[in-house]
Amino acid sequence: MPHFTIEYSANLEGSVDFDHLCQEVHKTILATGLFEIGAVRVRAIASDHYAIADLQPENGFIDMSFRIGRGRSQGEKKAAGTAIFDAVAQELARLFDTPHFALSLEIREIDPELSWKKNAIHPRLRQKGD
Repeated sequence: MPHFTIEYSANLEGSVDFDHLCQEVHKTILATGLFEIGAVRVRAIASDHYAIADLQPENGFIDMSFRIGRGRSQGEKKAAGTAIFDAVAQELARLFDTPHFALSLEIREIDPELSWKKNAIHPRLRQKGD
C-alpha cells in the first residue's frame, strides 16, 4: 500500500511535466525494493487556490505525501524517503534557481485496523511474478 500524492500549486502546470514526475517517483519507489508493484499508486493533484508565503504570484509548491502500510523499519522508511526526495529534487533542480519554490515530503504509516482495501491488480501481477 504505497500511495504517493503530489499536491502542487497550479502555477507550476507549464513548467513541470507531472506525468514524467509521477513515473520517476513510481520508478524510485519500486527501486527501494520495499513495495510490491501492484500496490504502488502515484498521482498528482493541482491546487487551484492557494496562498504561499509573501503572496507573490511566482511562489509555487510541491507537497508530497507518502502513505505506506506497516512493516518497514525506521531505517527503511528513511532510506525510501531520502531516495524519493532526492530524485524529485533532482528532477526539479531548475525550480530552485528562483527564490519562489518550496518542496516537501512526509511519510505516514497507515493503521491496518483503519484501512480497507480490495485490489484486483495484485492477483494478475502476482501470476506474472511481478
